[in-house]
Amino acid sequence: MTDLTGRTVLIAGATSASGLAATRTLTAAGARVVATGRSAEKLAPLAALGADTEALDLTDEHAVRALVRRLHERGVSVDGLLHLVGGWRGGGGLAGQTEEDYRALDASFTALRHLSRALDDDLRASPAGRLAIVSSTAVARPLAGGANYAAVKAASEAWTRAVAHGYARSAREAGAPLRAAAVIFRVQALAGLEERLAAAYAGLWDAEAAALNDSTIELRQEGRSTP
Repeated sequence: MTDLTGRTVLIAGATSASGLAATRTLTAAGARVVATGRSAEKLAPLAALGADTEALDLTDEHAVRALVRRLHERGVSVDGLLHLVGGWRGGGGLAGQTEEDYRALDASFTALRHLSRALDDDLRASPAGRLAIVSSTAVARPLAGGANYAAVKAASEAWTRAVAHGYARSAREAGAPLRAAAVIFRVQALAGLEERLAAAYAGLWDAEAAALNDSTIELRQEGRSTP
């Protein structure tokens, strides 16, 4: 098992089944987990697993930056971000892609932008920073009924690749080895892949940042992961 003793990982949108699986896997590996979500009540099972829990709206930039300040005041810097904020709205062809649905889905992208900016210094300074998002195979083959969803996921992928470029450029300009990596996990459907996703994220610390940064890893139901 990967040894994550001394690492701190923030899980964004941790109240899902994937967040529960990731919390179990990461805490078992020795990591300190900061689990975030909107509902303190829904975060309670994660606290029972040993996670530090923080209830906040991740689409509120001020709330996100305040969270990072609180962590720093407690002497905690973040080594990993697992972004699980998401959801699905779709159907009805192109005409069925409402603005309300788009705005609801866009909350995931907004949260990613706020978190990756607020944690950029921490992740670049970490001996092994790891940022990962969960995207969808719909990005490669978008359908009319999922246009809003695919568009938000595509934007999130583009942002993550830009984060990866920032990590590489920062290391290059400092004349230092690359220590941080931004990775995209793609799934067709996340249901049934929660444990595999958790293990794949924890396993990022078993590889060198240079081999991971700006990579896309597809997680498949049959148990095969394809970079």
